Amino acid sequence: MSGADHGGIRGIRWLLELGEAEQQQVLSSLSPEAMIELKQHWPLWAHEGQLPPPGDWRVWLMQAGRGFGKTRAGAQWVGAMARAVPGARIALVGATIEDARKVMVAGPSGVVAVARDDDAVVWRPSSGEVRFGNGAVATLYSAAAPEKLRGPEHHFAWADELAKWSHASTWDNLTMGLRLGALPRVLVTTTPRPTALMRRVRAGAGTVLTRGSTRDNVHLPDAFVAAMEASYGGTRLGRQELDGELIEEVAGALWPRALLERQRVRAVPELARVVVGVDPPAGVGGDACGIVAAGLGRDGHGYVLEDASVTGASPERWASAVAACAARVSAERVVAEANQGGAMVEQVLRAAQASLPIRLVHATRGKAARAEPVAALYERGRVWHARAFPALEDELAGLVAGGGYEGPGRSPDRADACVWALTALMLDKQGEVRVRAV
Repeated sequence: MSGADHGGIRGIRWLLELGEAEQQQVLSSLSPEAMIELKQHWPLWAHEGQLPPPGDWRVWLMQAGRGFGKTRAGAQWVGAMARAVPGARIALVGATIEDARKVMVAGPSGVVAVARDDDAVVWRPSSGEVRFGNGAVATLYSAAAPEKLRGPEHHFAWADELAKWSHASTWDNLTMGLRLGALPRVLVTTTPRPTALMRRVRAGAGTVLTRGSTRDNVHLPDAFVAAMEASYGGTRLGRQELDGELIEEVAGALWPRALLERQRVRAVPELARVVVGVDPPAGVGGDACGIVAAGLGRDGHGYVLEDASVTGASPERWASAVAACAARVSAERVVAEANQGGAMVEQVLRAAQASLPIRLVHATRGKAARAEPVAALYERGRVWHARAFPALEDELAGLVAGGGYEGPGRSPDRADACVWALTALMLDKQGEVRVRAV
């Protein structure tokens, strides 16, 4: 293709979209110099989350799952900063000095491996320095030795796996030493954990956040991604390690995260009864309509089967969603809270449900209070989740003993629907419910 060299390699991202035969035809027409530029031009191969965000940010926090390409992005950014500022002083801070050496510098995606030929990089293990041909120097540090960063000044820094750092003072000493040049910056690459330091850095005024997951990296084998999703998808570990979510633990939660992870089962036994719990929204376009199906096994245990909740739906739409869920799980009845206009709830459900029995329940206590007996069933190992239900479990984990809610959204609508369903199956009148069959 005669235009392949026109304007340099930077304009041919379309090469990746060509068929194999067309790619070979284009590549064979390139000069050796163009081939080298093609191989070493990082923006051509990077996915969007690996490229620096625009603006005059001070901290770029790349919070992403394993395999996202955080190390490669960090090493490429260090090389770009070294080229942009001859003589630059750059800090490379790992959780340990061994991590910094093996991953950030000498690893397959480290600074040395990704350096361009014209960087003239020299790695000096004895001094813990990577030296560039233009005089820039990147120095290794360990987050476990915060005092080593008290004093040195830097133009830029790359902080890897911040969630594993054992001393928050390492971050303070690092950032206090970022005072060289017109715009000192630090890139943080980490798989998140709910540590105090992670929260502080993420909430910083000069922080720009990039979120990403394992599946964002198109260069990973499909079989690996599929295997990880099958094993960990939706679980707390998967959401943290694969999806890059910062999963918070609420103090005093009725459903601690560890409890929810423990009460997960791969196979549901034969069920004696199935119901659908419903927490209708107070109005249109506001809170979600909680719709959760649960069953009572012949073993006497409860099983959460499906979270079919919908958000911002009209009464007709959420009623249809209830009916569809009931049909999928072969429910024997619907249990719906009627505090928000019992006649309306009954009317819209009746229109959608035809002959399926509907039970209206009236709450006499707050959401957290009536959830406590159900949470106790989980603690005794009597309720199980048939699979991971991330949105529902986030709400359950936000209900606090003694009252209060610290989860996502304004109200735990999914959690409330789950509580209604399990109360009807396993607690009945013991669960502080007044029931009127319709």
